[in-house]
Amino acid sequence: LVLGGTGSIGGPVVRTLVKRGHKVVAVTRSHASAQKVTTFGARPIPGNIRRSEEWLGALPPVDAVIHVACEFEGAMEEIDWHLLDALLPYLAAQRRTSKFIYTGGCWLFGATGDQVATEATPFPSLPAFAWMLQHMRRVLETSGIEPVIIHPAMVYEAGGGVFSRFARDAIEQRAIRVVGGENVRWPLVHSDDLASLYTLALERGVARESYIGSAIDGLPVGRIARAYARRYGGLDRKLQVICADEISAELGDWARGYALDQQLSGEKARSSLGWKPAHLDPESEIAAIT
Repeated sequence: LVLGGTGSIGGPVVRTLVKRGHKVVAVTRSHASAQKVTTFGARPIPGNIRRSEEWLGALPPVDAVIHVACEFEGAMEEIDWHLLDALLPYLAAQRRTSKFIYTGGCWLFGATGDQVATEATPFPSLPAFAWMLQHMRRVLETSGIEPVIIHPAMVYEAGGGVFSRFARDAIEQRAIRVVGGENVRWPLVHSDDLASLYTLALERGVARESYIGSAIDGLPVGRIARAYARRYGGLDRKLQVICADEISAELGDWARGYALDQQLSGEKARSSLGWKPAHLDPESEIAAIT
């Protein structure tokens, strides 16, 4: 079962699982989402994570759940806690022990600066996401399941994901905005590489372990923004530095994470799970956008 199976992370996860021969079901809350899941080769289960009691009974027996659903608008903390209220006992009551892959995030590690964070690094979390720490503890302490935590870096595609705002500014505006400064570093992972990591965590992950999904430890956002300037506007596109308060006022407090100077290591995932990210040069991928 994949929760969030049509999103920017969940869609590639579903496609990768199907390619690897897994039978996948995904909760979908619209006809369009159900059609998308079907095209991926998975089976849609009509429902909404806000009302899990309405679709849990329609699930076939599942060996694993991958939870990548998130809503940046609305009360995600309450939605997620309510989902765990229903889902964890359901999984624990099954005949076979199910693996439950829960998603944390890079912003739980706070600003790391010149230190490269690992799975052993404490969590001075961005306040907007501090609630996830309690949720992770709850998942890890639940008996009757095999929990695994994945902490994705900033997830991108050449023209989308966390790069969407750069692309939009480059196409529509005279300036490309960067938050906090050009030298702010983002740990990065391509959505396809992250999907591979979730699949490996399902197949090989050790219960109650966590894995950071970072293919590139940290890349200055100025280099990303300038890559979009070259692709879409050349010298006409300048960089405009804005502060965390500005992006927070525009998008919400969660967006302060864009100003965090971070470096995260994906070495544990590489050495323990055999993860081999293929996308290691986002600037070249941006230049190749057609």
